Amino acid sequence: MTGQPFVRLKNITRRFDGGGGVNSLSIDIPEGGFTVLLGPSGCGKSTTLRLIAGLEPPDSGRIEIGGRDVTALGPSERGLTMVFQSYALFPHLNVAENIVFGLRVRGMAKKEREARLAEALDLTGLNGYADRKAAQLSGGQRQRVALARAIVARQPLCLMDEPLSNLDAKLRHSVRQEIRSLQRRLGMTLVYVTHDQTEAMGMADQIVLLNQGRVEHMGPPAELYERPASAFTASFIGSPAMTLLPADILPFNLQAAGILPAGLNAKSLQLGVRAEDFILLPEGSGRLPATVVFSEFLGAETYVYLAVDGAEQVIARLPGRNEKAPGTRLSLNWSPASANWFDRESGRCLPNTLQLVSQP
Repeated sequence: MTGQPFVRLKNITRRFDGGGGVNSLSIDIPEGGFTVLLGPSGCGKSTTLRLIAGLEPPDSGRIEIGGRDVTALGPSERGLTMVFQSYALFPHLNVAENIVFGLRVRGMAKKEREARLAEALDLTGLNGYADRKAAQLSGGQRQRVALARAIVARQPLCLMDEPLSNLDAKLRHSVRQEIRSLQRRLGMTLVYVTHDQTEAMGMADQIVLLNQGRVEHMGPPAELYERPASAFTASFIGSPAMTLLPADILPFNLQAAGILPAGLNAKSLQLGVRAEDFILLPEGSGRLPATVVFSEFLGAETYVYLAVDGAEQVIARLPGRNEKAPGTRLSLNWSPASANWFDRESGRCLPNTLQLVSQP
């Protein structure tokens, strides 16, 4: 991954009569990297992918691929391949014929087609399946055929639109690993659309989190998880999501603790803390009183669900087996470094220097 922008969207707007689309979108996609477009349904991620592919024209803005303005070019002129949610395989053709179909249409010589086919079958683990029809394949094998078809084209840019959504959870995990491994081995620039934040966190070099047609946060997965740019990012990334507490329920003086700059007050802030960063202490010895609602033992960890006055449900993640009896009263604590502070009106994260500096 070179880090140089290979795909650039500059102030792209695309609106539809029924709403949706994207608005003044600017994104840089590094060459040789794995970029995931993430967000809830209707946020504009598939529209963005279709704009890059040339399947949708922008109302305004500019799209560049490899330093070339492709805004007005069709899909076949952009030097890319695309893997769709549906496998789009021809049922009357076998695996080999499906994989090289595009090469035959373009008139590539048979010897070159066969060489590329052999390479793609090997890379995708489809050796021995070349003569099978699509109906004889499992869902995972059909998805591998779609991947092999993208590989034989040898284009520097590959677009994937929720390619794993038709697979069961176990198969999604294994195919996800295969896609990531292939992308690294081939050095292609890959743009991947998903609504699954776990999928995005596990695969991406860069996540572009979209919300209502705009970029909410763009950066590496660890940044979105540890220092979310907004309350929306904090609540969308992570399982469980980051707990957001109204700062005015905290039973200590924020100004005295050195948290608030001039012009702000507790009613204008939210505190964000990840589940694993909560520390459970005996009642009266922490920062915030809480009551255990129930515990959920998951093997390697335990989720403790807590009630806090003035806040929605709080979840603490503890290692191993750590159930707490319902009704137990205790105190919540957290380290200053784990705190994130958000403006309640705009949702934006405040500078990370605004952190609790002393135990009240």
